[in-house]
Amino acid sequence: MAKDSLHINLKMIDLQDFEAQALRVFQYQYENNSIYRKWCKSLQKTSEEVKTLDDVPYLPISFFKSYDVMSGNWKPELTFESSGTTANQTSKHHVDAIGDYHENCKTAFETNYGELSDYVILALLPSYLERNNSGLVHMVNHFIEGSQSPDSGFFLNDLKALHEKLYELRGSSRKVMLWGVTFALLDFAEAYPIAFEQLRVMVTGGMKGRRKEMVRQEVHERLKSGLGTSLIYSEYGMTELFSQAYADADGFFCPSKTMQVRIRDFNDPFTFAKEGRAGGINVIDLANWKTCSFIETQDIGKMHDKHRFEVLGRYDHADLRGCNLMVM
Repeated sequence: MAKDSLHINLKMIDLQDFEAQALRVFQYQYENNSIYRKWCKSLQKTSEEVKTLDDVPYLPISFFKSYDVMSGNWKPELTFESSGTTANQTSKHHVDAIGDYHENCKTAFETNYGELSDYVILALLPSYLERNNSGLVHMVNHFIEGSQSPDSGFFLNDLKALHEKLYELRGSSRKVMLWGVTFALLDFAEAYPIAFEQLRVMVTGGMKGRRKEMVRQEVHERLKSGLGTSLIYSEYGMTELFSQAYADADGFFCPSKTMQVRIRDFNDPFTFAKEGRAGGINVIDLANWKTCSFIETQDIGKMHDKHRFEVLGRYDHADLRGCNLMVM
C-alpha cells in the first residue's frame, strides 16, 4: 500500500468486513507510523508476516505518554490529554478532525440508547471539566448540544444545583441521563439522595484516587439506593481511544462497530485467552486510523459471546486513568 493512501469511512464498517478493514489499517500504520513500525520490528513482526488479526502486534498504551503517536504527516486540530494525577505523566492523543470524533461518538451512543434529541443530558465530571482538553468532556459536550435541550448542561461541583435540576426534571417528557465520574456520582448520591425512577445514570471514569476502589456491583447498588433508579449504565473509553463501549446492568460491554476487543493471555501477550478466561484487554479501534488502531491496555477483562466483554480491573501498579474500571 502506498504511503498516505488510506481513507476509512467509519460509517461503512460492519462486523462482516471489520477484519479486512483492520488489516488495511495495519498495513497503512506500519508504513506511516514510525513509532508503531519500530515496535513491530522489535517484536520481529514485519508487515509481510501479518496475514490475519491474530498476527497483529498491539502498541502498549504507555507509548501515548512518551511519543507523538501519529500515522502520516498532518497537523492536529487539537490534542486530547488524559486526566491522570499530578504524580503521573499524562497520555496525549492527537486529533485530526474533531468533527469526525464527535460523529463517531454520537453514532455509538445512539446505536445503544436512541437519538440524542430525545434526551436531557446532565454531566457531573469535575476531574475532567477542570481540564480543557479532555476527550470525554468534548464528547459529552457534543451530546449536550445534540440534545437541543435548555435543561442539559455540566455541573462542576454544584451538587445542590444538580439536585434541584433533577427534582425539576422528574416529570419531564424527555429521557433524562446523568453522566458522571464514579467518585462524583457516589458523593452526590450520598449528599443529595433523590427518588428518580426513570433517571438513567451513565457511570464513567474511575475513583481518581478520591475514594477507595469498589467492585462494580457495590458502586451500582449505592447509586441505585441514593438516586432511586435501577437504570445504571457504564461507558468504557479512554484518551487513547476514539471509540467507546457501553454496558447495561449486566456489566457486559458492547463495543461500537468501529471497535473490537481481544483478551490476551496473562503469561503470553502474543496468544489470546479462551472465551470466559481472564486476561489483558487489547483493543482494535478503527477510529484511530490516523494514530494507532491496535492498543494494548493495562486493563483486565473477559470475553463473552465472542463480542461482549467484561472489565475486571487493572494490572497491579497501572496508572489511575480515566476509563471506567472497578477492582476485581
